[in-house]
Amino acid sequence: ARALTPQTAETDAIRFLVGTQSLRYDNQIHIIDFDDENNIINKNVLLHQVGEIWHISTSPADKGVLATCYNKTSDSKVMTCAAVWRMPKELESGSHESPDDSSSNTQTLELLCHLDNTAHGNMACVMWEPMGDGKKIISLADNNILLWDLQESSAKAVLSSSVALEGKGQLKFTSGRWSPHHNCTQIATANDTTVRGWDTRSMRQIYCIENAHGQLVRDLDFNPNKQYYLASCGDDCKVKFWDTRNVTEPVKTLEEHSHWVWNVRYNHSHDQLILTGSSDSRVILSNMVSISSEPFGHMVDDDELSDQEDQHQEEKIKEPLQDSVIATYEEHEDSVYAVEWSSADPWLFASLSYDGRLVINRVPRALKYHILL
Repeated sequence: ARALTPQTAETDAIRFLVGTQSLRYDNQIHIIDFDDENNIINKNVLLHQVGEIWHISTSPADKGVLATCYNKTSDSKVMTCAAVWRMPKELESGSHESPDDSSSNTQTLELLCHLDNTAHGNMACVMWEPMGDGKKIISLADNNILLWDLQESSAKAVLSSSVALEGKGQLKFTSGRWSPHHNCTQIATANDTTVRGWDTRSMRQIYCIENAHGQLVRDLDFNPNKQYYLASCGDDCKVKFWDTRNVTEPVKTLEEHSHWVWNVRYNHSHDQLILTGSSDSRVILSNMVSISSEPFGHMVDDDELSDQEDQHQEEKIKEPLQDSVIATYEEHEDSVYAVEWSSADPWLFASLSYDGRLVINRVPRALKYHILL
């Protein structure tokens, strides 16, 4: 398995979806519900009979809707296609009910529509408009950015605009992210060693970070609280943080992994918390507080301080807090292809390795209280 996503529209229950990559069997989407109070994982399985799943993403507005990128073999050629699906009604929201007999309980996804890529090439990923009504999606196919409008309860996808990368060399997108800022009019894409920003209204490039990494860029993520900040990671084992207004140098670089970094994710609520997953089989949680929206720690109201505390507080305010690696998680024995924060609990995250092992972890309690108090 290499595809993992939180169920974005589900903000009450802790739920992740995992897509499998099996060559011999029908592929599946596993719905993983984590019962935080009792520390129990419940699983429901949906059949995804069209092929191995390379990427999975969920609608921000409708709990039952998701998109997958999957392999399809036709005429001895392998294509990566994309489609939008609906899960069965009874599985839409996170429940703590475990199915009585999981073996007979396998259900099938309902196909809503294909994102037709016959003219555009292999699909790398599908991104939903982050704050939208779940009707706008962007897919990256080879060197094309395709903006789709989903119509009539998502049963039809209409291509509303597109743009193609032109130039020499390997012009294939590896990943992309839709920015939650600027009224959701910007996306960032990675191809080869380059990171580019695009305006979705004009489909024009707005910035370009050439040689962002020494080797292939694998993943990107936007800081949810600081509108110009973007993280990237890649095969040079590095994680870099950029201010897209000045792209000549990264603001910070993390060099903690010893192999390709597949994934980087900002915490949705506390943007100093950064998760990364790598082929070195490790997940690293870093505290990048100096470039976060609260570089001096949690701001305290002046009225709440006594004189003595006041003086002490003023001394403390001058120093930005130190960045550090908080924890390295080594529960995986294979390449970690995906890490994701829960949409429902900001202190909880999941990681997925190629051998199909999903691990759920919490931010260490001491750090949680340090951030909150």
